[in-house]
Amino acid sequence: MKQQQKKPTTFDEYAGDYAALIHDPIRDKFAAGARFFFERKIQVIRAFFKRAGKTTENLDWLDVGCGQGDLLRLGRGHFKSAAGCDPSQGMLKSCEGLDVRHQESLEILPFEDAGFDFVTAVCVYHHVPLERRSWLTREALRVLRPDGFFCIIEHNPRNPVTPLIVSRTPVDADAKLLTASESRRLLSCAACRVIGTRYFLLFPERLHKFAAPIEEALGIVPLGGQYAVFAQRC
Repeated sequence: MKQQQKKPTTFDEYAGDYAALIHDPIRDKFAAGARFFFERKIQVIRAFFKRAGKTTENLDWLDVGCGQGDLLRLGRGHFKSAAGCDPSQGMLKSCEGLDVRHQESLEILPFEDAGFDFVTAVCVYHHVPLERRSWLTREALRVLRPDGFFCIIEHNPRNPVTPLIVSRTPVDADAKLLTASESRRLLSCAACRVIGTRYFLLFPERLHKFAAPIEEALGIVPLGGQYAVFAQRC
C-alpha cells in the first residue's frame, strides 16, 4: 500500500514548493504568473500616495510578513528605503539581496520605534488568530513615525470567487478572511485615522491594460478580488 505523503503545515515547510502550492485553475487563468498580482499592489499603493499629494521616493517602507520578498523586490525602487520581516526563516531564504529580518514573535516586530514612514501588511492578517490581530496592528503603529501611513491588503471575501480559491489553496489552510470593514475597525480601534479603501483585481491580466480606467472607477465598490485599506497614525 502506497504511503500518503504528509502535507506541509507551516510556512517553513511551504517555502520550498511555495509557487506550486499557490497554483489554482481560476487564479492561473486570471494572470499568467504571480508578478501581475504584485504589480497591481504597487500600483494601488502608488496611486494612493499620488492622490494624497505625496511621493513614495521620500518614504522609508516596511513590509510586515514579506514572505519570499516578491513585493519588496518589485517595489523597492519606488521608495527611499525598503525593509521586510517574516516569522518564517524558510521563506526569508529567498530574500537574498533584500533588507529583511526574522520576526521571532508574532507580537514583536524586529525594528525600533518610529523607524518608517509607511508600513504594509499584505495578505498577512488572514493568517493571524483573531485575538492577536489587534496586537499586530499596535506593533505596526509602533514602528511608524508620527503621521506615518499603514496599509492592510487582504483577500476580499465579498468577491464571489476569492473565498473559493482560498479554500482550496494549501498555504491558506488556516485562513480566516476579514472584510474591509473589519480591517478598518482594527485600524480605528488602534487610534488610526482611516483614510480610504480601494478594491482591485477585478479584471484579469489580459484585460486589465484595456480596462484599467474602469477598475479605477470601481475601486470603491467591493467587487475586486482584493482590497487595500489605508490609514494614518494619529
